[in-house]
Formats: sequence, structure tokens, C-alpha cells
Amino acid sequence: MRRVMVVGGGGREHALAWKLRQSPRLGELFVAPGNAGTAALATNLDIRANDIDGLVAAAKEHRVELVIVGPEEPLARGLADRLQHEGIAVYGPSKDGARIEASKGWARQLCARYGIPHPAFAVFSDWRDARSYIMSLSRPPVVKADGLAGGKGSFVCRSKEEALEVVERLMRQEALGEAGRTVVVEERLEGPEVSAHAFTDGRNTIPMPMACDYKRLLDGDEGPNTGGMGAYSPAYWLDEITERAIHERVTEAVVQALAQEGVQYKGTLYPGLMITPKGPMVLEFNCRFGDPEAQVLLPRLKGDLLEICWAVANGSLEGVEVEWAPEACVGVVMASGGYPDEYQVGLPIYGLASAQGEGVIIFHAGTALADDGRTVLTAGGRVVTVVAVASTISEARAKAYYAVQHIHFSRCHYRKDIAAPSQRAATGGE
Repeated sequence: MRRVMVVGGGGREHALAWKLRQSPRLGELFVAPGNAGTAALATNLDIRANDIDGLVAAAKEHRVELVIVGPEEPLARGLADRLQHEGIAVYGPSKDGARIEASKGWARQLCARYGIPHPAFAVFSDWRDARSYIMSLSRPPVVKADGLAGGKGSFVCRSKEEALEVVERLMRQEALGEAGRTVVVEERLEGPEVSAHAFTDGRNTIPMPMACDYKRLLDGDEGPNTGGMGAYSPAYWLDEITERAIHERVTEAVVQALAQEGVQYKGTLYPGLMITPKGPMVLEFNCRFGDPEAQVLLPRLKGDLLEICWAVANGSLEGVEVEWAPEACVGVVMASGGYPDEYQVGLPIYGLASAQGEGVIIFHAGTALADDGRTVLTAGGRVVTVVAVASTISEARAKAYYAVQHIHFSRCHYRKDIAAPSQRAATGGE
């Protein structure tokens, strides 16, 4: 029986804890810091996900054998390296491996060196050079903060003037701090987007089903970028030939490229791609499960997540069977009013129990228990992901939105078009 700790406190981490709890190999389960949902499955530890010293100390104190890292920040800060130094197995890449998400410029240059399909790009640390390059372009570009920005560092510009304003805000006004002092200016692509996750132990790579997420706040892909307002899986509109090409030319190719760079990457590799007329192109890389993609992928996993993560962490993924259910999964994020900007917390959430039903799972994110130990309160921007599983996307969508109607909290906001037919292969930028 393995003692396991999940790092993080969002919907992704609740989904991980929920799936791990189904393993016959699981002993004690800890989540740091967790939320009201994980409290029903595990022992929550009051340690922030970016408190590297605190996480390492807790793993040692509780004799944890495997740590599964949810968010990107602790990986980028070297949590996996610290844990491995202490002899603790970890699902998640080293600091060097996490650079694939922590530095978009570095990731783009890796693609260029190894022929991994990507848009034309340039990296700038001087705002004057960035301005001159933008002015020389024939079309408005995409401007990205090089570093981690919590899903808020990508700007699909409608004009060159807008791109210049973004550069001003990021590089001179430091609107995103250190993350935006270097920027990547990219060719703007057109086409539907897809999330391509894979398990890898640094040598062997096993693809997960494709998923599609919704980053914009409002229906019709309007409004500001968020951490994600919903997702569905599988991507029925994507053909098998393209899926195979993505796995071979992107996920497998990147793992091999990192190995040639001296990085044995262990964990989830998640490239976000756009399917263009020229074929799949990498928009970004992530060094962990997506959120909310994890919430629609893990309910489809038929196998033992703990066994898979243990094999990844110990470099022994070869021969591990990974099976997926054919059913479809749709997740709708219910967020606090005002998200992704200012929002109120501490509001009671009603109807969570009545929303549960056959094929419906409520994954908590920004939630906490009140002092009475029973009442669930809002505690973040994205509050819960309502997930439904059914034989088709349409059935899963209907079931998810029926469950959503049962949940209420003040100023609740959610998109009404997650997995709608008009949105299932939505185009637009990132």
C-alpha cells in the first residue's frame, strides 16, 4: 500500500485524488493544500503548492512514497529535484524539464532545433527590438509572456497597434512582473485547437485521448483569457491519422529531443496544438495535466492511475497497460463573478449534493469548508467543474448542464456553450 501526496488545490488535483482513491494499491493519501472536495478523499495539508521547503518536509514527515505534482509552478521551482534528492519518487519533471512550460522562448527554440512543427517566432528581451519586429510584420501577431503567467500571458492581437500596446504593458510597465520581461512574438495561426496529453518516463511515451478546452471567459470565445472555463473529450472531429501524427511528430519527438538535451522528462507532457491547413502546429507546451482537461480525461481512464504514475516516476512505463473508456466526457467550470479579475470569496455554495447523480462528478477547485465543517464556501476564481460522462458528447453535455442548474452561489458565472455543436472545433487564438 503506497503513501501518496498530491500537490495542488484545484479541480485537477481533486480529479487526481478521486482517481487515485480507486486504486487498490493506495494507502494514505495527502493533498497539499487541497480543497473541500479533496477533504472527503484524503488528508489535506495546509501547505501552499509553491512552498517547496514545506512540501519536502511534509513528504518526509508523512513517509510519502510518491508525490504527484499538479501545478506547474512547483515543478518550475525544482520541487521534483528536491524530492528525488530525498529519495522520494515524484510524478513530474525536473526543473530543467519544466522549462518547456516555464520559458516559452526556450520551448520555441527547442522546436526549431529538432524540427517540431511550430509557428514562426522571435524572442525579445529589449522592448525596442520587439517593437521594431512587430512593425515589420505584414499581419498582427500573437504576443506571449515568456514565463509563467497563470494562463493570462497570451495575447492574440487584432492589430499591430494592439501588439505594441501589449509589449508596452509587459516589458515596460511589467504588468505580469518577471514573466513578461521577455516576450515571444509569434505568427498568428488559424484553425481548431486540441490538447494532446501523454504519459512519459523519459523513454517511453503513451498518449492519452485528445481533449478540447475553452480558455475565454464568455460564450462564443469572447472576453479575456482564463485558466479554462470548460472542456470535453474525445475530440471527435479529429481524425486518427492526425492524432497519430501529433503523437509521433510532437509528443514522442519532444521527449526524444529533451533526452538529447540531457533531460529525462518524467510525468505528463501536454502540448496545446492548432490544426492548421499545413498540419498540426504547437501553440504551447505544459509540463503537467491541463485544468480543466484532467477533469474530463481521468474519468475516462479505466486503469490504475497510481500504477501508471509509479511506473512513470521510476522509469518503468514500458509494458504498462493504459486503457480508456469509449464514453464521452464534458466539464463545465462554474466561476466566481468577476473572475479572472477581482472576485469575492467566502460565499456559501448550495446544491452540490443534489447535482450529483449517475455519471455526474463535481470536482472542487476554489472551495473551502466553513468553521462548522459542513458548509462549502467559495475560495477562488474557478469554484467547481461539473463533469458528466455519457455515450456521446451531446448526452454528456446535456447531463452536465442539467447538473449545473442545481448548484448556486452568489454571482456565479459559467459559459453556456461548452461542447455545443458550434463550439466543438472552435477557432480563434489561444
